Amino acid sequence: MNYTQNEKIEQVTDTTMVVGIDIGSQTHYARAFDNRGRELTKRVFSFKNDIEGFNSFYLWTETLRRDNGKAEVMIGCEPTGHYWFAFAKYVQDHQMKLVMVNPFSVKKIKKLDDNSPKKTDSKDPKTIAKLVVDGRYSIPYMPEGIYAEIRDLVYSRDRIIKQHNISANRIQRWLAIHFPEYLGLYTRFDAASGLAVLEKAPLPKDVIALGVEEIRKIWHEKKMRGRGVTEDRAKTLVEAAHNSVGLDGGFGTKSELYMLLEEHRLWTSQLEAINEVLEDTIQKVQYVEKLLAIKGVGSVTIAGFIAEVGDIRRFKSPKQIQKYAGLELVENSSGKHKGRSRISKRGRRKLRKILYQVMVPLLARNQEFRTIYDYYVTRVKNPLKRRQAMIAVSCKLIRVFYAVLTKGVDYDRFKMMSDIHHESGLIAA
Repeated sequence: MNYTQNEKIEQVTDTTMVVGIDIGSQTHYARAFDNRGRELTKRVFSFKNDIEGFNSFYLWTETLRRDNGKAEVMIGCEPTGHYWFAFAKYVQDHQMKLVMVNPFSVKKIKKLDDNSPKKTDSKDPKTIAKLVVDGRYSIPYMPEGIYAEIRDLVYSRDRIIKQHNISANRIQRWLAIHFPEYLGLYTRFDAASGLAVLEKAPLPKDVIALGVEEIRKIWHEKKMRGRGVTEDRAKTLVEAAHNSVGLDGGFGTKSELYMLLEEHRLWTSQLEAINEVLEDTIQKVQYVEKLLAIKGVGSVTIAGFIAEVGDIRRFKSPKQIQKYAGLELVENSSGKHKGRSRISKRGRRKLRKILYQVMVPLLARNQEFRTIYDYYVTRVKNPLKRRQAMIAVSCKLIRVFYAVLTKGVDYDRFKMMSDIHHESGLIAA
């Protein structure tokens, strides 16, 4: 639910006790206030990040609430890493209201009380509570069901890709040191025919000892076909080994490559497996098949979008998603000075990354989006730079996703073109 500033302030009434909590990895610190910002406790209450600590916190809040004649408790905290997840679930299970304040706001406002930028376990809970009283908070969204499952799968995929890239870089480093000519023979270091040889003959001297016929025999045994497994390619590989400037090595050097290749195969298989699971899982989201019909938009992009946004129906308009992604336009203007407009970048960084990365295949394969992009960069009035145009098209993609997932309408390529105004002289020749 997205509330206005006034609606947030109105939720903190005379019967509300506001509790500010500084979340830590093992210990949390809390202070309680009324709706006027008057403190209801004399000292900071600390509790552990376990069930005993949570139960002691619940008893503390209930005692304070009754003693001060309050009807409800509103708890505010910063989204500190992953440490607040367990506490948020406990609060939700005990029907208490949890809200989040922006760490940037806490950092900026902590000087008001004592004109000092110091950060302590006793000071932060007070600052957080004051922000809640002023209505400067947001309601945390905890995805459930299929949306939680997709988020977990996408985060696992991100972790696997990171490890997959690390292993690939380590193999290429090894090759650059011991067999640099190999990297010039193959467009991709992990070409199947090349890896088949490396597994038998890692070093140039091993390739020379193997010879052309043995190399072709390896490819034949693995039933490889194509231009990459011809006699000429085998001769080129042996010749490169003869002229190699790579460092020689022994059993330890070879063992390192064997282990790196085994590790790379592991991450490759895991990536393939999770891609299959992810593709099947997103099919459970209503109307997602209509998004897959859009040229240039794949299952990985859709999964990443859903993982970050969750249930899209919780947003009232696509503009809220644009702001959620940090793509809203802001400017610095004062008096006669009008500053440049830029995106805020206050939002889900991963969502911005997903929307930006999809632009390359989208603009290459989807004619409608490409036409809109070209219009933005070539129009006579206020033409955009290329990166600005990509951001504008990203916002257009958000509107398309929102319409399809909330209304169940089919993607309409003719309606897509409605952003382009064909008045005379508007588009540059």
